Amino acid sequence: MNKKSLMQIALGDQWQQLPPALQAHYQSNANSDIGKMNIDYPIYMQPYLTILRLFGALINRRGKNIPTTVEKHMEGDVQYWKRSIHFSQDKKILFNSFWVYEGSNQLTEYVNSFLGLRMSVHVENHEIHYEGRNYIVKLGGLLIPVPEWLVLGHTTIVENALSDSEFSMDFKLNHPLFGTIFRYSGEFKNIS
Repeated sequence: MNKKSLMQIALGDQWQQLPPALQAHYQSNANSDIGKMNIDYPIYMQPYLTILRLFGALINRRGKNIPTTVEKHMEGDVQYWKRSIHFSQDKKILFNSFWVYEGSNQLTEYVNSFLGLRMSVHVENHEIHYEGRNYIVKLGGLLIPVPEWLVLGHTTIVENALSDSEFSMDFKLNHPLFGTIFRYSGEFKNIS
């Protein structure tokens, strides 16, 4: 498949500034990444994350160096992500989502058929930077934007290459009153 990936479309000419590891991570062909992830949040967030988890959003368990596999594939103009987070041999949590291109440099990641996060992306110093714009509630064909500060706070993600096939990522939710309320980060290798 030679179709452009959603990230390539959103970044436009900036796509060429990305190192091979990040281009491989966001390619349009089906591909996988393996790595280890750290998940952290304040204890007072546990009840909220448990509720959000019922809707498929975020992960409601902490850990360090958690083996993680990320599988991605395109179906038409939608990219599907399947994250398998292995807390132990018998405890695996799936975090699935799908992405759609929203025009300009914006993508929305949906965690189910009615909840999403709209983000803008750009390249800075050969890194991908995401900035949350708003949450989306989708009711049929109606998309209702919800300000970030009204829910969980501002989302940022930074991804940078560590080698030609390895990269790191750092996802943070920063609330205007409570500071960092959720963070996951890790290092991955694209195994296409």
